[in-house]
Amino acid sequence: MQQDFQYDVLIIGSGAAGLSLGLKLAATRNVAIISKDELNAGASAKAQGGIAAVLDQQDQIDNHIQDTLIAGANLGNPEAIKFTVEQAKASVEWLIEQQVPFTQDQNDATGYHLGQEGGHSHRRIIHAADQTGQAVTSTLIERANEAKNLHLLCHQVAIDLITGAKLGLPGNRCLGAYVLDQKTGHVNTFKAQCVILATGGASKVYLYTSTPDGSSGDGIAMAWRAGCRVANMEFNQFHPTCLYHPQAKSFLISEAIRGEGAKLLLANGEPFMQRFDERLELAPRDIVARAIDHEMKRLGDDCVYLDISHRGREFVQSHFPTIYQRCLDLGIDIAVDPIPVVPAAHYTCGGIITNQDGMTDIEGLYAIGETAFTGLHGANRLASNSLLECFVYGHAAAQHIEDHWTPANLDSSIPPWDESQVKDSDEDVIISHNWDELRRFMWDYVGIVRTDKRLTRAQHRVEMLLSEIDEFYSNYRISADLIELRNLALVASIIINSAQQRKESRGLHYTLNYPNTLPVARNTILTPSNFDWQ
Repeated sequence: MQQDFQYDVLIIGSGAAGLSLGLKLAATRNVAIISKDELNAGASAKAQGGIAAVLDQQDQIDNHIQDTLIAGANLGNPEAIKFTVEQAKASVEWLIEQQVPFTQDQNDATGYHLGQEGGHSHRRIIHAADQTGQAVTSTLIERANEAKNLHLLCHQVAIDLITGAKLGLPGNRCLGAYVLDQKTGHVNTFKAQCVILATGGASKVYLYTSTPDGSSGDGIAMAWRAGCRVANMEFNQFHPTCLYHPQAKSFLISEAIRGEGAKLLLANGEPFMQRFDERLELAPRDIVARAIDHEMKRLGDDCVYLDISHRGREFVQSHFPTIYQRCLDLGIDIAVDPIPVVPAAHYTCGGIITNQDGMTDIEGLYAIGETAFTGLHGANRLASNSLLECFVYGHAAAQHIEDHWTPANLDSSIPPWDESQVKDSDEDVIISHNWDELRRFMWDYVGIVRTDKRLTRAQHRVEMLLSEIDEFYSNYRISADLIELRNLALVASIIINSAQQRKESRGLHYTLNYPNTLPVARNTILTPSNFDWQ
């Protein structure tokens, strides 16, 4: 039986961004956080490295700002970067207040061990061993379970946003969302004064990815269908070093390993990064990923190798216990042997356009975390700025909601989800086939190195898929797999279109047709009203 729920605030997504915003608002508002899976199943919990923040007196805010601008190939918004970096210390202090168990170091003036990662000029990565994301999310979930007005709902898949425009009402305020309850199979109506998209990125659009299965671009797709602009979706970050092993399922080898001196090697033991960048293994991720991709294609190899064995067993086990154990379980002793690694899709640098308070183009709708485009990352994300962005903008959005609370009339004019014209499908194999086809041609044609011809092929393929998926969606009862496929195909089309519009190589977008960088950096902004595919 379908149900109606009503909250002050509905947060779609239970990662670092959604949890931090929810905890900030729960003292005064009735808040629901919905998660597609278990609360800690998203990308936030998988983050290994840490949180970038200027905590050491030897470091400076301007250093972090410059490092972010440089890594982003000068496309980042200076105001957004300055705002984020200046709020970093307060965000870390808030996490410490929540009792996140960051790794301590009494020999450091800060009292904590600070790591260094690619693109950073100083040690400024505060972390919890090599499981920072897990430590942060598990702690915040504990705090959320203690909060009185915070409702945590698992196995709930948001289908689409409810807006005034869709209902024929004046204005275009967001009024809630239709949500599939995976336990009952029913679609329920969630009404809310404010809706926050904290759904993460869209890296699952690629065949090889370091992200969990839920990274299917849901928030970006829902916001686009509701009328929000998106920006810079051509910039998909490929993490240079994912474990290459048939049983690893894209297990990430943290950038912090390179920060502690690990070397990238060819199969014959030869180092190669000196041929690509003077910063060697600590060059920004786009450069390292392209270097690895180039060497693999040049030699026809399936992977390259990352060697930390020269640091000794005690150092490796104490600094990287999770990575050490996972590799050991697969027969790789990283204290002795090099680690086979390949690049994999890791982070979506573009997203739903927001302002400094997380506000989108639609009243009452906010977007925070990886699903949002704040201007922080530019053409390439600097390592460990991702979790930082979650907290800074989660807190900013919470403050804006509190300061500008204007309740809408959530009356009975919002109809229940209509599934009277659909039937159960006996062709679910179509979903899995389309899913596989989409992810494979995105990897082949819209990957680390692109060409006009590859992008055109990808656009033709995705247009056919969108048509098939739309027909399936219109006629058959929905499922979580169908919702994700629908969203992924839409986001894939946005990525391809964005890539076609950029006639240069910059940051994460590298094309053989336009290998040079233009003198003026511009964002790629797409508006739904200009396209007939929804």
